[in-house]
Amino acid sequence: MAVNLKGRSFLTLMDFTPEEIRYMLDLAHDLKSKKRAGICNKVLNGKNIVLLFEKTSTRTRCAFEVAAMDEGAGVTFLDSGSSQMGKKESMEDTAKVLGRFYDGIEYRGFDQEVVEGLAKYAGVPVWNGLTDVDHPTQILADLMTIEEHCAKPLNRVKVVFSGDIRNNMSYAWMYGCAKMGMHYVAYGPDELMAELDQDVIAKVQEVAKETGATIEVSSDPKCLEGADVIYADVWASMGEEAEIPERVRLLTPFKVTEELMASTGNPDCLFMHCLPSFHDFNTKMAQSQMELGYDIREVTDEVFRSKNSVVFDEAENRMHTIKAVIVATIA
Repeated sequence: MAVNLKGRSFLTLMDFTPEEIRYMLDLAHDLKSKKRAGICNKVLNGKNIVLLFEKTSTRTRCAFEVAAMDEGAGVTFLDSGSSQMGKKESMEDTAKVLGRFYDGIEYRGFDQEVVEGLAKYAGVPVWNGLTDVDHPTQILADLMTIEEHCAKPLNRVKVVFSGDIRNNMSYAWMYGCAKMGMHYVAYGPDELMAELDQDVIAKVQEVAKETGATIEVSSDPKCLEGADVIYADVWASMGEEAEIPERVRLLTPFKVTEELMASTGNPDCLFMHCLPSFHDFNTKMAQSQMELGYDIREVTDEVFRSKNSVVFDEAENRMHTIKAVIVATIA
């Protein structure tokens, strides 16, 4: 069946069929090969996109800018200090104005309702660069990276997310694995299980019935057995320092160590991370917290720098998968 995504917004993988996600992944692999070969078809000549950032980022901003410019599009960047959205102008009015200027809009911020509202009113495709409950461009890049490093098809891959199982990356992984028929385990403390969004769990379990996926939540280390991927994310971000003592207490048993990797029983198990990562003490935040007695590293430096770590391949693949999304929806 032919896939045509032109004019579609990219807000969550739950909006797409497995075949449509497969199409975006195949397109990303193709665009990556062409970039490596020095081939750029400039299919976005004459197009312009705008990036709305309420949350800072390195990878998301750079990936969108390079991806768009590679294919000939113009790019405007607006951070929270450069836009009137939500201050002197409503989100609806901002969306309608930007939709008159641009062929596509990226949003990175807090509420999923904002990116959904932009898509409702803009009249052009809107792409989700991250919200508090989802990170679909990251999952596309992660799936692409798994395909590059794992001989198994996606529907035979087991991913274990170790740490804060309530965060946006854990939910985003549930969506991606449910859609692609994968085995996903949210591995974290019992105390956090009651805080999981039950609506999300119900939705992914319903999708899993159709795709053959397995979506689990566990605090038992035995769930690590047979994992093809161990995934981690930071325990606390800037502005969340007050929560660090409790998070360190809860999540230290789920830190990704060499022992945890070995417990998978799979010597080829990949370590993956969306970045940035606290894996050493070479950042101000890690240093300051260690001085207070808190080790906030979600992964040890030995694992982060090991041969099993593919974190920088993931980072590069953000660009290729984002390029695929842009090309597929506005070219």
